[in-house]
Amino acid sequence: MKFLDQCKIFVKAGDGGAGSVSFRREKFIEYGGPDGGDGGKGGDIWIEAVANLNTLIDYRYQQHFKAEKGHHGEGRQKSGAGGKDIVLKVPVGTAVLHDDQESLIVDMREAGQRVRLCKGGDGGFGNTHYKSSTNQAPRQAGPGWKGDERWIWLRLKLIADVGLVGLPNAGKSTFLAATTSAKPKIADYPFTTLKPQLGVVRIDEDELVVADLPGLIAGAAEGKGLGHRFLGHVERCGAVLHLIDGTQEKVSAAYNQIRDELETYGHGVAEKPEIVGLNKIDALDPDAIKKALASLKRAAKKRSPNSLVLALSGAAGTGVTDVLRALAVPVGARRAADRAEREAMRSDDDR
Repeated sequence: MKFLDQCKIFVKAGDGGAGSVSFRREKFIEYGGPDGGDGGKGGDIWIEAVANLNTLIDYRYQQHFKAEKGHHGEGRQKSGAGGKDIVLKVPVGTAVLHDDQESLIVDMREAGQRVRLCKGGDGGFGNTHYKSSTNQAPRQAGPGWKGDERWIWLRLKLIADVGLVGLPNAGKSTFLAATTSAKPKIADYPFTTLKPQLGVVRIDEDELVVADLPGLIAGAAEGKGLGHRFLGHVERCGAVLHLIDGTQEKVSAAYNQIRDELETYGHGVAEKPEIVGLNKIDALDPDAIKKALASLKRAAKKRSPNSLVLALSGAAGTGVTDVLRALAVPVGARRAADRAEREAMRSDDDR
């Protein structure tokens, strides 16, 4: 299945049906009077978050969604049938934005969450409603109201506990393959990862969902390389694992490049708890590891004082357990905060 994490679509609720102009025509009833029925309500546009979806590819080939119009009223005071609703199913974690791509309409954060995006128009009144003491035979009926319509953006932000960031060839895909059952593409050239990959890590009694994001390069904020659009998937993460290729000459420069991009992106990504991993230590001697760790710690202390710097090798498995246990701490704190927030919201709803 192809991966698509953002798209623009047009949604329009159904227009209300027109009311009917009709008069009773019955034997032995000389003055039957008006009996026109009301028009039916137009269909609504709903959006629903469902489990087991991780892409917006369904909206790649159809961008216009129009609900059914309400049916017209009929004689004998028969109201028209309402139009059928349309339900757009999206993955959990999808943000619905206005056409400006900035103003949030709703954030679909839980499976089963259902929100009405556009309300269908009400049906018009039949001529029965216009009868009065001075107008016994009205020939007037309402045309029905227009349904709401708008252009919206759907932007998927994967629900993950840990986001893997780093320069191309930092070993992110190798780390994901070594710690989870995911099978990302691994090769000795940059940008082997072209879309986010998810995997589940089991460490002690915890399970962590890890997202491997396509590699960033200097200038990603200006659109270089793959840009930084995939950093949106880190916004919901409880922690960031920043992997650095230890075989580089200047590991601190590589760290600072990615920190620059995280800070430029904004949205709170640069403030998330960060574990800095000096990767590929299986290719280094002890003195080189010690020197690289010292350099990374100095750089991290300046840019992110609470960062923890650890050495590991995703390929050899060295230090991986320590890194995962370090990640489990902020992830557990984030989960506890989310639970408290949900309980508070439920309490407010009960009131």
